[in-house]
Amino acid sequence: MIRSMTGFGRCEKVTDSYKITAEIKSVNHRYLDMSIKMPKKFGYFEAALRNLLKNDIQRGKVDVYITYEDYTSQTVQLKYNERLAAEYVGYFAKMKETFGLRDDVSVSMLAHMPEVLSMEEVPEDEESMWKLLSETVKEAADAFVASRIREGGQLQEDLLGKLDEMLGLVEDIENRSPSVVEEYRRKLTEKVKELLEGKSVDESRIVTETTVYADRICVDEETVRLRSHIASTRQELTAGGSVGRKLDFIAQEMNREANTILSKSGDLEIAGKAIELKTGVEKIREQIQNIE
Repeated sequence: MIRSMTGFGRCEKVTDSYKITAEIKSVNHRYLDMSIKMPKKFGYFEAALRNLLKNDIQRGKVDVYITYEDYTSQTVQLKYNERLAAEYVGYFAKMKETFGLRDDVSVSMLAHMPEVLSMEEVPEDEESMWKLLSETVKEAADAFVASRIREGGQLQEDLLGKLDEMLGLVEDIENRSPSVVEEYRRKLTEKVKELLEGKSVDESRIVTETTVYADRICVDEETVRLRSHIASTRQELTAGGSVGRKLDFIAQEMNREANTILSKSGDLEIAGKAIELKTGVEKIREQIQNIE
C-alpha cells in the first residue's frame, strides 16, 4: 500500500505520577526533514528517537512534539554541604578572635550561607525514562503511519482512475491517426486534380507525399511509450512502498511524450486529445507529490 506524506498521530499516557504526550504531524517534502521538540530532560534521547522514527518514515517534513508533566514531589531534593558549613564556622571563629566580636552564629544564619543548603534534581533512571518515552512515541508513530496509509489508499484509487482516463485518450489518438493520413491523401489528390484541370494524376507522387506526411505526424512511438509509462505507474502503485520519487520521474516522461504528440499533430482532434493528456499528466504529478 502506498502512503501519503501528510499524516497525524498522537499518544497520551497518564498515571498518578506523570502525563506524557507525543504528537507527530507531517506535510510534503522532497526528502525527510524531521524536527523534534521536547523537554530538556529528554534531550539525551534525541538521536535514538530519530532512529526509531526513521524505521516508519522515509519522506516528508515531520514535526514531533513531546510534552511531559511530573506529578511527584521527588523531582528535587535538599542537599546539605557539611564540609562547607564547617568552613564557615571556622572562619566565623577566627573573625571573633581577630576583631573581638560577639559570637552570634546561629543555625538559621548558617543555613542562609551560600551553598550550605541547596536544591538539586533527583537523578532520573535513564532506562525507565527511555522505556516511557519510546513506548509513547512508538504508539504515536503507529497512529501516524495508519493515517498516512488511509490517505494513501485514497490517492491510489484516484490515480488509478486518472490512469484509465489517460489510457482511453491514448487509444483515441491511436484510432484517429490512420484516418488523418487517409484524409490528407484524399485532400491532396483532390487538390492536385484541381490544379491539373482534368489531366492525369501521378499516383506515385501522391503516395510519396502522403508517406512523407505520415512519417512526419506519426506518433506511434510516443503512444507506445505512454502505454508503457501508464503500465509502470499502475504497477508501482499496486506494489506500494516508498515510490513517490520514482512515480514523479515517470510522470515527467509521460509529460514529455504528450508534448511531442501535441507538437507533431496537425489534426485538431488529436491536438485536443494531446492537450487532455497533458492536463491529465499534470493532475497525476500533483497527486504524486503527496506520495511518500
